[in-house]
Amino acid sequence: MLENIWFIAAVWMGLALIASLISIRIGISVALIEILVGVLAGNLAIGLEGGTLHVGISGASASAGHLHHVLQSTEWTNFLALLGSGVLTFLAGAEIDPISLKANWRASVLIGVISFAAPFIVVWLFAQFVFGWSLHQAQIAGIALSTTSVAVVYAVMIEGGFSDTAMGKMILAACFITDFGTVLALGTLFANYNVWLLLFVVVTLIVLWFMPRWTQAIITRLGATQVSEPEVKFIFFVLFFLGGFATAAKSEAVLPAYLLGLVVAGVFLRDKTLVRRMRSIAFAVFTPFYFIKAGLYVSLPALWTGLLVITVFLALKMVTKIAGVFPLARLHYMKTKEASYTTLLMATGLTFGTISSLYGLQNGIINQDQYTILVSVVILSAFVPTLIAQKFFQPTVEMMHAWGHVYRRRLGTLSIEDIDGESEREGAEVAAGNDGEGFVSDRKRANCSFVNRTRCPIVKMPKRTLATRSPVLGEFISRCKTCAPICQ
Repeated sequence: MLENIWFIAAVWMGLALIASLISIRIGISVALIEILVGVLAGNLAIGLEGGTLHVGISGASASAGHLHHVLQSTEWTNFLALLGSGVLTFLAGAEIDPISLKANWRASVLIGVISFAAPFIVVWLFAQFVFGWSLHQAQIAGIALSTTSVAVVYAVMIEGGFSDTAMGKMILAACFITDFGTVLALGTLFANYNVWLLLFVVVTLIVLWFMPRWTQAIITRLGATQVSEPEVKFIFFVLFFLGGFATAAKSEAVLPAYLLGLVVAGVFLRDKTLVRRMRSIAFAVFTPFYFIKAGLYVSLPALWTGLLVITVFLALKMVTKIAGVFPLARLHYMKTKEASYTTLLMATGLTFGTISSLYGLQNGIINQDQYTILVSVVILSAFVPTLIAQKFFQPTVEMMHAWGHVYRRRLGTLSIEDIDGESEREGAEVAAGNDGEGFVSDRKRANCSFVNRTRCPIVKMPKRTLATRSPVLGEFISRCKTCAPICQ
């Protein structure tokens, strides 16, 4: 029965279902629960002895009967897990609003750079000069523990409803900067410079340049309501195509997936239906394989024997992330709760951490024991800081929106979110009958056929409200041709 592919698939999906039910019950991200379920399943020994069912924790030399053998890594589970990480990374990139990225670029870049650089340098030096690892082994350790998990952070943002807030987008953008630094370091220090790498870079740049136009053209001409879902198939085709080039160039498929999501973010913002479809497919089918498989890498016996080294590495990552990110978060007008939440999410690690560790193992840079230590630290860093952040420091959606408003006010920039907030306050004044001298004359207002009949196509507010002499609205008013007769 255990050789039957359908029974194996049923066990995987059953574990995913259990994780979902637990997540809903206790209010913790399903990604973390799936990792924990994977850890328990991978270390659970189930067998019959003398007609009695025995359940316990498997040892290093345990024999058959382990649930881990049912969940053993096969080609199809490896592919589904890889696809889950790729699609999730793509969706995380697609959630980064280009406008918000420009508005919050300083906070995102500074937090992202320090989030990578601080743990990378400290862990590298500590592993080499304290633990006695070789130069390249220490560099792999520094790269693996410098990452921020886009997959975990994105899952948390979606479940909490934070992905549409300014602070949520800033955190996702900072994750991108951090992981880009990780990929850049791995590629610079260990890349195979050959023809395939050059071809991969050229093809990726060409696809990234034309991808927004191609995607928009398919949606416009074919529509986003076709049963055959051509736009979704097109996205998957490009992901697979670039993933093939990345693998041939000895790189990772998640890198072009993230960049691909970033360049089509503007298209996705105009077509939320496409985002919801791909998100449903990813979270229902692909991502459970990725997160559960990540938990399978953690060996509890090996975790115990290497507890000291794992604890030191985990502490180094947490301390360097906190020391680097928290002051910058406070510097960018976050309150203590929001700054702590941002810092803890930036301290997570999973996708690129496991990829970097596996790269070191497959290329003979680190040994199996070092790989187990690094992966254990990476998995724990995905679970521990996220759990603390959600239980003790999670802000409300209103608080995350409020940070964006305060941040843009301090920088003297404008956004649609600020306009909407201003319109609500001024709309309340109109409803109360406060016409005051802030409004233009009734004669000028009567010349506009839209007054009191429709809403502004730019800032989505009544024309009468838009006609006020608000300094916040001034720049937007000057750009609105429809409102020009009453705004001048």
